[in-house]
Amino acid sequence: MGSMRRRRHREEGILIIIQLGWGEIQSSKALLENQANTSIDIGQDKKVTDAKTLCEVSLHPQTGDVIPLIFRPPALMPMVTPMAVATLLPHIGTKPAFFWQFLFQSYCAGFNWNHRNRTCTVGNSQSIPPIISLGSVTYLSVLGALPQFLMNRYKFTSSASQTFLMRILPVPLITFLSALNVITMRVQEMESGVEVKDKSGRVIGTSSRAGQKAVKETAVSRAMLMGITALTPSALHLLLKRSSFIVRNPMALAPIKHMAAALAFGSMIPVSFALFPQQGTIHRSDLEKELQGVTSESELFYHRGL
Repeated sequence: MGSMRRRRHREEGILIIIQLGWGEIQSSKALLENQANTSIDIGQDKKVTDAKTLCEVSLHPQTGDVIPLIFRPPALMPMVTPMAVATLLPHIGTKPAFFWQFLFQSYCAGFNWNHRNRTCTVGNSQSIPPIISLGSVTYLSVLGALPQFLMNRYKFTSSASQTFLMRILPVPLITFLSALNVITMRVQEMESGVEVKDKSGRVIGTSSRAGQKAVKETAVSRAMLMGITALTPSALHLLLKRSSFIVRNPMALAPIKHMAAALAFGSMIPVSFALFPQQGTIHRSDLEKELQGVTSESELFYHRGL
C-alpha cells in the first residue's frame, strides 16, 4: 500500500508540473496577444520579454502548438551531449554500440520531426507511420554501429585497421547519418512541398523546391554540428598521444577526449542553428514554373525549420 501511495503521489506531482508548464505557456501567449494591442516597448517590459522568450522556445512558430519539453531547443544540449559522446566511445561489443546509436538517432528523429515545416501535408496527414519512423531509426543505428561490428566480427588487430575503424571512419559516418536523419524525417517536405510567401505574408503556393532547399540546409547544419563534434576527440588523440603529460598519464587521454567532445557539441549548437535563417528565402526563378507567374516579387520566403 505504501509503494502504491508513493507512486500515486509521484504521478500527481508530474501531472501538476505539466499543468503548471502548460498554464505558464498559455499565460505567456495571452500576455503577448494583449501586448500587441498596446504601444509599450517589448524590450522595456521584463514580463513581456520573458513571455516572448518562453513562447519562442516552447511553441512551433507556424502552428503555435506546444513542443514537448524534451524536444525544445534549450533541452538539446543536456539531452544529446551524453548520447553524442557515448556514440563516439570504443565499445566492447556491438550491442552497446547499437544501443547508444539507437538512443541518439531516436532523439534526433524526434527533434527533427517536432521542428519541421508543418505546412506540408500528404493525404490530409502530417504524420509519418510509426513503423516507418522505427525502421529509419533502426537502419541509421545499424549503420552507426557498423565500425564496432566489423571490429568484433573480423578481429582486426593491426594498428592501422583499428585506427581507421575506431577513429577515422566514425567521423564521416556520424556526419552523414546526422544529415540522413533530417532527410528521412522530413522527406514529405521535399516531395510534397512547403508554403511559400511573399514579403507581405501572402501564401502564393506550395513548392517542393523550397521544401528541398529547407531540408538540405537543415541537413547541412546538423552534419556540421556532429561532424565537428566527432572530429574533435580524434584530432585531440593525434595531438596529445605523444605529449609528455599523456605519456606519463595515459589514462587521462580518454576523459580529456570525452570532455572535449562535449564542449565541442555545446559550442557548435548555436553555430549550427544560426548557419541558415529559419525564415528561408528562395528566388522566384528557382520555383516551379506554375508558381513563377503568381507573383512578380524576385524573392520569396518559407519556414526552414530547425
